[in-house]
Amino acid sequence: MSETEEQVSDDDWAAAMSEQGEPEAAAEAAPEVKPAQIFEPLSGGTEKATALNDFSMILDIPVNMTVELGRTHISIRNLLQLAHGSVVELDGLAGEPMSVLVNGTLIAQGEVVVVNDKFGIRLTDIITPAERIKKLNR
Repeated sequence: MSETEEQVSDDDWAAAMSEQGEPEAAAEAAPEVKPAQIFEPLSGGTEKATALNDFSMILDIPVNMTVELGRTHISIRNLLQLAHGSVVELDGLAGEPMSVLVNGTLIAQGEVVVVNDKFGIRLTDIITPAERIKKLNR
């Protein structure tokens, strides 16, 4: 640090110490200080870059994805009577799109596909965030 920088620093410290000794005089003489801006404004060009950085932090979090064919209500008596080959009637209709849920929240609908002897689902309709919020408000 140069001698000029040290002198400026020493002068700043001296001024601060003198203000501390005379709080009433310092309050009267000091101009009105506005509070620091803690949060950045929502408008501007940096929000997209910040959103991408924040989004990248959650990319490796595992979630449960469920494909639901349909549902039914069944009594424990009937459940205990199920055996190999029993048929359980579901409320979903044949050919109706299946629900795709992530952590229990509907995010899409789709249809069954078979690829190399493995089942999969082709997404036919993705639920927008606005549609999900509307469903929450019902």
